[in-house]
Amino acid sequence: MALYKRVAVGGTFDKFHYGHRKLIAKAFEIGESVEIGVTSSTFANKKHDVDSCANRMANLNEFLKTKHNNYHISRLDDPYGPTVHDANYDAIVVSEETEPNAIKINEIRVNKGMNPLDIVVISFVLADDGIPISSTRIRKGEINRKGQLI
Repeated sequence: MALYKRVAVGGTFDKFHYGHRKLIAKAFEIGESVEIGVTSSTFANKKHDVDSCANRMANLNEFLKTKHNNYHISRLDDPYGPTVHDANYDAIVVSEETEPNAIKINEIRVNKGMNPLDIVVISFVLADDGIPISSTRIRKGEINRKGQLI
């Protein structure tokens, strides 16, 4: 039984890896319906050279379509997405790295008279060397998507 009616989760989801899987799995574990925000190409490329938004959304959809039907994938053009405009979210799932964004989302929601979201923080998934799995490390060729050293 889901704890929340509507859960948000967001990210770049580049080089879709085991850390991403854990984040999304937690959202489905606690939510009846999951809104997955994927950073737009423009927004994401401010940080790194990442695959196109369309490609990253297609990869996510491919991964999820055989497992779930209670989700929607949308494009994010900023760190907050629809959670600061739509009061119908109950919770947000974030990593330790993105928790500050969730705190800011709640500040914005409260200032608009909306209820704050419950923030569910997941720990990093560690690679075989004990360092968190990240898309950056995968891009550099240090590890694979499972966190195994290359």
